[in-house]
Amino acid sequence: MSEAAIGLGSNQGDKNQNMLRALQAVSRLPGVKITGISSIYQSRAVDVPANDKEQEPFHNMCVKVDALMSPMALLGACLGIEAALGRVRGPRNFARLIDLDLLLYEGVKSESFEMSLPHPRMLQRAFVLLPLKELYPSGRAPGIFFDPYIKDAQPEGVVRLEQRIVID
Repeated sequence: MSEAAIGLGSNQGDKNQNMLRALQAVSRLPGVKITGISSIYQSRAVDVPANDKEQEPFHNMCVKVDALMSPMALLGACLGIEAALGRVRGPRNFARLIDLDLLLYEGVKSESFEMSLPHPRMLQRAFVLLPLKELYPSGRAPGIFFDPYIKDAQPEGVVRLEQRIVID
């Protein structure tokens, strides 16, 4: 098995319910075991397109998994979960019902059209780094030392919420 981390986000509808449904779907993937779930964090939408300025705040979290499937298969499964839950892909950074990003996959570095690992913008986003820090308190995850980037990612705009998502 290989360790991987997935970022989840939502800023439409019942955000926590959207992420719960996504987590439940991840937990049912063959050869995937959830080993850690972060708290939920709220942040404003970043890099918003000019014609989508009135976005709701995002709820974000990260989940750590052990996976038997390849990173490409896990990425495909995440995209399938998004589609099954009703995500309609629009331009980058538009509001979204659910977003699942494969952030990292143990032993894999990739920069291709299909998949970039570690995720190319994760080190610039406090809404990814803060929940990831809960899962990796040392600030070191498989293949990446992210702790030094947290301060530059402007964590003051990201708030940890009291709610937690628990799956059975």
